[in-house]
Amino acid sequence: MIQWYARWNRTASKWLWWIVIVGLLASLPLAYERIMTERSSKKVEFVFDYRDLLDIAEYRANPREFVDQELDAMKRAGIESMAVYESTLNELRLAQRVDLYSSREAGIMTGQLTGAGDNYAYVLFKDSESQQRLQPMIERAFKSQGIGTKEWTFEDRKGLMIEAALEEAAMKTMEPDPFALELLKQKGFRIVARLSNRSLPFNEADMDRKLSQFKEAGAKTIIFEGEAVPGYTGKEKSPELEQMAGLLDKYDMTLAAIELLKAPQKGFNFLAKESRYNVIRLHSLSEAEADRLIGNITEQEQLDRIQVFADRFVLAAKDRNIRMIFLNARPSKNPEKASYTDPLEQIRETLRGDDGALKRISQAGYTLGPAHPFTIYNSSWQGLLKPVVVVASVALIALTLAYFFPWLLLISFVVGIGMGGALYILSSNMLFKLLALGVGVCAPTLGMMIAIQSIRHRMAGKLTGAKLGYAINLFIRTSFISMIGVVFIVALLNNVIYSLVIDQYRGVSLLHLAPILIIGIYLLFFSEGLKAQQIVDRVKRLLSSSVSVLWVVIAGALVAGIMYYLSRTGNEGKASTFEKLFRSLLENNLGVRPRIKEFLFAHPVFILGAYLAIKYRPSALYIFILGIIGQLSVVDTFAHLHTPVYISAIRVGYGMLLGVIVGIIFIAVWEMLARSWKRWVLPSKG
Repeated sequence: MIQWYARWNRTASKWLWWIVIVGLLASLPLAYERIMTERSSKKVEFVFDYRDLLDIAEYRANPREFVDQELDAMKRAGIESMAVYESTLNELRLAQRVDLYSSREAGIMTGQLTGAGDNYAYVLFKDSESQQRLQPMIERAFKSQGIGTKEWTFEDRKGLMIEAALEEAAMKTMEPDPFALELLKQKGFRIVARLSNRSLPFNEADMDRKLSQFKEAGAKTIIFEGEAVPGYTGKEKSPELEQMAGLLDKYDMTLAAIELLKAPQKGFNFLAKESRYNVIRLHSLSEAEADRLIGNITEQEQLDRIQVFADRFVLAAKDRNIRMIFLNARPSKNPEKASYTDPLEQIRETLRGDDGALKRISQAGYTLGPAHPFTIYNSSWQGLLKPVVVVASVALIALTLAYFFPWLLLISFVVGIGMGGALYILSSNMLFKLLALGVGVCAPTLGMMIAIQSIRHRMAGKLTGAKLGYAINLFIRTSFISMIGVVFIVALLNNVIYSLVIDQYRGVSLLHLAPILIIGIYLLFFSEGLKAQQIVDRVKRLLSSSVSVLWVVIAGALVAGIMYYLSRTGNEGKASTFEKLFRSLLENNLGVRPRIKEFLFAHPVFILGAYLAIKYRPSALYIFILGIIGQLSVVDTFAHLHTPVYISAIRVGYGMLLGVIVGIIFIAVWEMLARSWKRWVLPSKG
């Protein structure tokens, strides 16, 4: 039995590689359909927050005139859409449609003292048209929330008394302001609806009325406000959410998924799924960020910040599948000028001109217009090809494990297939994510282990050829093996939920750290073909070695380096000001920015380490293994599933090309230093 297994285990390696190749071929149609999905939505829409404009207008001498002028200026700048909220009494006050008073203020106005228990809100309409159109809307909204209203007048002006405290009444949501919708349509703006979950309990009839009014005004997209979507009652699935999903389907409304939120809006994923992912991604310029465009800064600083935001908008559309950019602003108090200022003109400057966002987004192949969701390409034959990719992924993982324990090759493959089949029945999506992480870790690791063995064969005299050419060729071959993991990840996670970041590639920190540790262990204990007892003896020698202060310092430096390296991974990684400027320079000149750690460090170190190992001494392999960072970065680039595949491919291509060039420079500098050392330093010692 053991001999039978050993015989099949020896031949399994060749067959597993053939399975990997078949898996690559099966992955190509899956990757193609993801690319087709990404290319199906090419319109980018800029939206400004209309409520913010009303907030700023409150600090102007003539608010209505200011709003009118600013709307015209925004239209000329290229902002084609306005986000309109469910109205509130406070927003109607800002729009100069009503005046609001507390019980005490109303009593002073009328000369009548209010009762001790009277803490109501009082509304006066600005004119008869406002009263006729807004009073029924206000009464209907408060009645649905169990709050009574009564008619009230003051000096021939009609109004309402609302049986709620002014602060509370001012926040209650109502139907959208009909005057605002008419004004914006008259100015030629598209309407984007903003809805909140403030109206509790959820009332389907009220929401139907709101959506109907937004739809009549031409709205096609909804941006949800707050931490939860309308209809969310504390459960991810509830009758209220189902009612909300039904209304969204009835009015064919597209949902905007806001990127970089601290936590996803509660209930959003349910609505997205029920709407068959009728979703677009949204990038927001917050009020606090817009404040940085004004204040106590020099003119040059202001121009630089305007350019930074313009670059940011372009990258959002081009690199992250963003199709809606939401602009916000607020008034700022300037004590030095004894006035209130705002960043509206500076925001418009981010869009205009040759270096502005609008022209550059157009040059990148996008058009400016109403954003629409992806057309999802999901052919029926995906159900046949994905199992093939699953089997190939398991084969790749088994081949990697066999570099440590060759006798486990066949067992690990068979067990992996069995476990994968069971998990596929329970949750196919979970299986795909686990395998994507597995191949993401194993593909670059396998490539580096094959490279180490190739270098050892070369050092043993079994291979010949030019050393520089060999190092570059080895780098390219290793990168192609790493790309096997890339192809599998793209194929396994080609669902639109990943492009929309409704779900994500998991295990980024593990992807960046595990292969480094695995390659270090392989180089120390397994790369020389040691027997089991020899490996144990080497481990014992290392554990019993004397530890000097120098080794402690080196270990501390390594830990600090690893912590810094991990802090730079993922979307939360921070970059210095200089690095941001360098990134911007690369982006603006190359169109797609290659990763700095790839072409300035990891790829050149790979080439230099391979060159030194085969020309000088085997210890250079410990420099060479740092090249794994570049291979991991290649995989990680494609693991950013919200980035279009072609952008990631260009980024990796630039990184490899520049990495080879910088690697050659590294080798040239090393040779010059080595020759100078031999010529000038060694003779003086003699």
